[in-house]
Amino acid sequence: MSGWLFIIFLLLLGGLISTLGDLLGSKIGKARFSILKLRPKKTAILITILTGSLISASSLFLMILVNRQLRVGLFRLGDLQKKLQESKQVLIPLEKEREKLENKIKAKETEFKQLERNIIALRSGKFVIRSGQSLIISEISSSNLKDIKSKIEKIIINANRYTHKIVKPKNKEVKNLLLLRKNHIEEMQNIILKGGNWVINIKSVRNVLTGENFVYAFPEITENKIIVRKGEKITKIDFKQEDFNKKDFGDKVNFLLSSSLAEIKRRGSLVNEIKLRGDSIKELRDFLNKNDKTNFELEAVSLFNSKTAQPVIVELNVNYPES
Repeated sequence: MSGWLFIIFLLLLGGLISTLGDLLGSKIGKARFSILKLRPKKTAILITILTGSLISASSLFLMILVNRQLRVGLFRLGDLQKKLQESKQVLIPLEKEREKLENKIKAKETEFKQLERNIIALRSGKFVIRSGQSLIISEISSSNLKDIKSKIEKIIINANRYTHKIVKPKNKEVKNLLLLRKNHIEEMQNIILKGGNWVINIKSVRNVLTGENFVYAFPEITENKIIVRKGEKITKIDFKQEDFNKKDFGDKVNFLLSSSLAEIKRRGSLVNEIKLRGDSIKELRDFLNKNDKTNFELEAVSLFNSKTAQPVIVELNVNYPES
């Protein structure tokens, strides 16, 4: 039954019952009829009250009969409220778990977008600092903790100044961009405090684009030792008659320098290139022009003692192998 029909039906039923109650009360009043030893007038009033109650009861009965929601609301409201409360209690941890998952998803989306930007930047060559790139290499030695802390602080300040110049070249005001973990710094301090000479190499953790607000870095500490000594032959290669043309000459020299760099890296050097004495190439060319049919060994010889963080400078020496 639709709502409007139900309302019309209730109105008609109420009017009918009230009319019958009024007629019945009038007849009882005229007949001088008495119920429960009441006076006829009061009996008529009682009949009218009973008729009104009958209207209310019949209306309620019909509504309960027709409307299921009303039945549930009247007779099962308490149980429903209890179940609703229990459901809310169950939902609370689920809501918290949902929030955690949403936060994780957002974090992953942010990470993915950053990775996507990094890939695009990598392909277009827009990185100003590469992952693992050295921001500063500095020698340090001390047995006093206060002095060590002061020196490390200066090294970090200089590394930050260098980083700021690369990442935010247009900003004249130098801000703190470099972020290092406190426990890494404390580990360095404890190692240096044991004594000896050391080299601190602060490296970037990840690729960095221009304008970024933070650069995450980590420090490496290495013993500052002699890598090559003055006059030491680092590497050598054979030079034969077929290598005397210009192309092979350049390839041979480059190979010798690359081999020398690999060797000093293996020993623990932090430099990224071998420096060649300026006139070495000219002297070698002059020698080849005079001796174009001679086999010999080309050696890279260190000109100075060089420690872990110091540049390695070599000259090219010609050596005739013993026959």
